[in-house]
Amino acid sequence: MTAADPFAAFRLDRKIAVVTGGARGIGRAAVAALAGAGARVAILDRDAGIAETTARAIGGEGPGISVHAADVTDEAQLERAFATVMQHHGGVDILVNSAGIGLRHAAVDHPLADWDKVVAVNLTGVFLCSRIAARNMISRGGGAIVNLASIMGFSGGGIYPNVSYQATKGGVVNMTRALAVEWAQSGIRVNAVAPTWVRTELTAALLDRPGVAERIADLTPLRRLATPEEVACAILFLASPAAAMVTGHTLPVDGGFLAQ
Repeated sequence: MTAADPFAAFRLDRKIAVVTGGARGIGRAAVAALAGAGARVAILDRDAGIAETTARAIGGEGPGISVHAADVTDEAQLERAFATVMQHHGGVDILVNSAGIGLRHAAVDHPLADWDKVVAVNLTGVFLCSRIAARNMISRGGGAIVNLASIMGFSGGGIYPNVSYQATKGGVVNMTRALAVEWAQSGIRVNAVAPTWVRTELTAALLDRPGVAERIADLTPLRRLATPEEVACAILFLASPAAAMVTGHTLPVDGGFLAQ
């Protein structure tokens, strides 16, 4: 970065990025942001059809977007998908762990099967993808990982019971710290973003209930929900050389929710 071009540090030209859950929502916005900054992006998603549609829609904004079908809870599928990415693109420089689910239940009624599903996607999936990517990043001299945490990883409150989501997102916050410390000497930065409520396909059914979005806005100092693009801008910063001295940090994108 130079004084004449202060935005150069946000460019990702010649970088290869992998985005899990990149077909929809925040993941899709992250694909667009990274591609727009010059990265070649590989979308890893269970739904290859929607991922292909996303790739075609965004493809004009970057030098290339590829699609790889994979379930983040299946280690063998992930190994194959990352191997294909590395063969196709030459390696991995950036990983965005965006795949996630939420299954809301009161704790006393929470089915163990649903608990296990949330843990498998939100926590184990982040670990598996990070481990596979880091092995390649170490051989390349470094890289950047950005995890999707949540304000619910810091707060036990909210507007409904959501213990499995809160527990796993809290786990992502501390996994981010642990991996950042462990991999720092290998040149790998590990950070996370913690969004507030964002209107996506995952949250639409909840936010469309009468009064819910208004109640969330009332709990937020900026008095509104976040957009996927606003979260993606934070992801872009943490993935880029502009954040070269930032690691082990979880950045809230929350309109001030956690400041209260």
